[in-house]
Amino acid sequence: MAGRRDGGAAAGGRERPRISAPRRQLLDALFIAGREISAAAVMFHTALAARQGLSATEEKALDLLDRHGPLTGRRLAELSRLAPASVSNLADRLEAKGFARRTPNPADGRSVLIEATPDRVAGLGPLFTDWVGELEDLSEKYTDAELRAITDFLTESARRQRNATARLTASARTPARADAAGPAGHGNDGVDAG
Repeated sequence: MAGRRDGGAAAGGRERPRISAPRRQLLDALFIAGREISAAAVMFHTALAARQGLSATEEKALDLLDRHGPLTGRRLAELSRLAPASVSNLADRLEAKGFARRTPNPADGRSVLIEATPDRVAGLGPLFTDWVGELEDLSEKYTDAELRAITDFLTESARRQRNATARLTASARTPARADAAGPAGHGNDGVDAG
């Protein structure tokens, strides 16, 4: 994935200010660490999901249902950034595996809620025990102020990544102009900005 953004024009076309060499090195290290944690998270959740006969997407959908409670298909689509048809298929699979069920929406008789099956979701908890212990051990290294800064950075990073996901999925639904595709369909300059 060489050729990441090098400090030129940012997403949306706005120009970024010049970055000093030490700051550039720090940012490069931060971005590499982010890529490492992203890859580690995907591998962890894939392994965890496989232990339960789930896909990583199914396991993450269960996480959303566990954190937010029963959701309409539309709301689950918004939170997951999946297409509504994909969420319907996802709910079908989770229901067939016994991890979720559909119930009438008491707030709107025309819709249904997708809710996690509590006993099946509870079975996932022990699989997280080791990892949560590792995080708690790691947190001892940082002050409360540092943990607040880390939490702020991670929260804002997640929000921005969800926005980037929404832009990617929106552009996938919109036919690309031939002149915007660049050589061999690799974008304007062939640079991997993901």
